[in-house]
Amino acid sequence: MMTSPPPVSLALNDLGIPHQVFVHDGPIRSVEQAAAERGQRPEQVVRSILFRLPGDEYLMVLMAGPGQIDWKKLRRHLGINRLTMAKPDEVLRVTGYPRGAVAPVGLATPLKILVDRSVLGEETISMGSGVRGTAIILQSADLLRAIGAYEVGDFG
Repeated sequence: MMTSPPPVSLALNDLGIPHQVFVHDGPIRSVEQAAAERGQRPEQVVRSILFRLPGDEYLMVLMAGPGQIDWKKLRRHLGINRLTMAKPDEVLRVTGYPRGAVAPVGLATPLKILVDRSVLGEETISMGSGVRGTAIILQSADLLRAIGAYEVGDFG
């Protein structure tokens, strides 16, 4: 049982963004399981994936459901040849959140955020809360308001 709201919930409260906190009963092993427990389809679960760019810069890509990022499309969009997924220690340092609980809100470091078009196709979504095993459920339009600056593209 959580005693205080997770960090992403606090950040959303500060922004006046309506949302609900959902606590899972046990460990999450897949997007499909997380969605089912939240009463959603897998496409409604938004993953926040951190990439490291040349020069130790970082970038976050939001992807809906189990969809995989097409590295070639992402590199072409960014106009670069090299990028890697951030390691777990980098994810924690850059976002302030552990892997599996990352969200594009309340970040430790301001980041460029790319939103895959798949995210825009869902009215209600869920995402990390900053705490493993706990999710935030909100409207996709409210998530975009909370992020502020972002670019939309096709990265899947």
